[in-house]
Amino acid sequence: MTLFDRIPMPVAVCDPYGTVRLANAALAAVWDTTAGRLRGRDILTLFPPLDESQVDRIAEALKLRRRSRYTVSVAWRATDGVRRYGELMVDPVSDRPQCLPDLLVLLRVADESAPPPAGPRERPHPLHPTEERILELLAAGATTARAARETGLTTDGVTYHLRRLSQRWGAANRTELVARAYASGVLVPGAWPPRVASRGAGERAGTI
Repeated sequence: MTLFDRIPMPVAVCDPYGTVRLANAALAAVWDTTAGRLRGRDILTLFPPLDESQVDRIAEALKLRRRSRYTVSVAWRATDGVRRYGELMVDPVSDRPQCLPDLLVLLRVADESAPPPAGPRERPHPLHPTEERILELLAAGATTARAARETGLTTDGVTYHLRRLSQRWGAANRTELVARAYASGVLVPGAWPPRVASRGAGERAGTI
């Protein structure tokens, strides 16, 4: 227990359903409390996921007895009232073949809280061409599966890019992500099909 408390990264051991069995001091400090007060709490209530499908994938993997590291993008409002962002890294840890495993959960906190919405012509971050194309497709109403077909990615690959964009821009969902892309000048207002401002009409990777 002493060694567990000395781990500088926020860590918890949870049962298969996300209930905290054990938390270290670093995790407790995130909530300005003690480790004992976190026992019995739901880790996903403490750190709500940005994408529920990531949690569903973990649950399915556990049922199939798959052992790997999984990540869940999360956002929460800290005790100081600031909305913060990070990732839960989840590892199955117990070796009981007939039972669902316990989970070792590490919290990686983003360096700072999400930035405020950018001004109308400010591009808050340079985008990779794949991210630009995914934004165009999303703004046009494409599903994750459609965006995957259009970009040659897997659906998990598209979800990964959307998660990273949402984290960078502090968007709580896909609708807000598109709205921020327009407000930031990344997507051209009034253009249909939607297109990124850095691309000319002849450079676009196809239409919906």
